[in-house]
Amino acid sequence: MTGFGLGYTLPAIVAAAATCAAEIGILRTGLFHRTEYWICLAIVLAFQIPVDGWLTHGDTPTVVYNPTHITGIRAPLNIPIEDFLFGFALVTLVLLLWEHRRRSESGQR
Repeated sequence: MTGFGLGYTLPAIVAAAATCAAEIGILRTGLFHRTEYWICLAIVLAFQIPVDGWLTHGDTPTVVYNPTHITGIRAPLNIPIEDFLFGFALVTLVLLLWEHRRRSESGQR
């Protein structure tokens, strides 16, 4: 049985939503409108999918998720969809903070 709870799904959704809210409501770097950002995410996915897949796929996966803590929705190579949400949040928040600091130091808004 799969679930939607505090284990992994809810924190993944909150992390992705909070990252988007930080950009839209506070940081306003314009990162989501830049082609370079989306290329960066594509590069991250190009590495995340095979590595994450290797860790979660097969008869004896290195990482095993409690099925009651995830939705059960899995993408390529048996990767829980929550992993993509966390990956998005982590990479995006770092880039947002980096861009925000760069703009603050150069006097840009």
